[in-house]
Amino acid sequence: MCELLGLNANTPTDICFSFTGLVQRGGRTGPHKDGWGISMYEGRGSRSFHDPRPSVASEVADLIQKHAIKSNIIISHIRQANRGRVCLENTHPFDRELWGCSWVFAHNGQLKGIKKWPLEFYKPIGTTDSEYAFCWMMDQIRREFTEPPGRPQALWRFIKGLADQISELGIFSFLLSDSKYLYAHCSNNMCWITRRHPFGVAKLIDTGDTIDFRDHTTEEDVVTVITSKELTSDETWNVMEKGEFQVFRNGEPINFRT
Repeated sequence: MCELLGLNANTPTDICFSFTGLVQRGGRTGPHKDGWGISMYEGRGSRSFHDPRPSVASEVADLIQKHAIKSNIIISHIRQANRGRVCLENTHPFDRELWGCSWVFAHNGQLKGIKKWPLEFYKPIGTTDSEYAFCWMMDQIRREFTEPPGRPQALWRFIKGLADQISELGIFSFLLSDSKYLYAHCSNNMCWITRRHPFGVAKLIDTGDTIDFRDHTTEEDVVTVITSKELTSDETWNVMEKGEFQVFRNGEPINFRT
């Protein structure tokens, strides 16, 4: 299995603190040593870093921890390889273009038989079932909507329907973004926390490091962090249920009927 980490905020925010906790699980406090990656949005485009080495031994991961690159939407992933060899092209997150925007996707789980499903426009670069599933989803979205729908709820419901279909093949927990929204789907382990004023202190489970968010935020900031497993020991995380699909925008979860 793998682990996911996402961030959605109403103002450009760095992920240094949460990412530091996740990195430890990539070969030190966890078994996810088969590569890692991170994608950070800037407008409709995304800036990505990938490394097939364990995150705890990666100089690139060290760079991300030390330099506060800020974004409204961030998706990260640490890999424990099950399908596909350990190599750069098999590291998540994956990205594709649609409607002039970068779509970014990372997945935790295994999908038996997904490669029997036909692909039309989008093709995988690597050999993972994860990237194949992403390409299939993008094909379906492109076919259903030639342009962004006037009501975004139509897109959200469509993505949820695709997630339900793919979940019949196995575990399909994922993070997905179209540069405007961050989508999270849970098949097994997913949770999230929204931090807002009044901010407080948090402690990382994997390192013991603490941070006082009051020193790094304003009263207007709203930040949601989504992850496979809780990263801090002294905060209350919202645990997602199996089959749950959640949309985030400007740091806030959006309630809508699927």
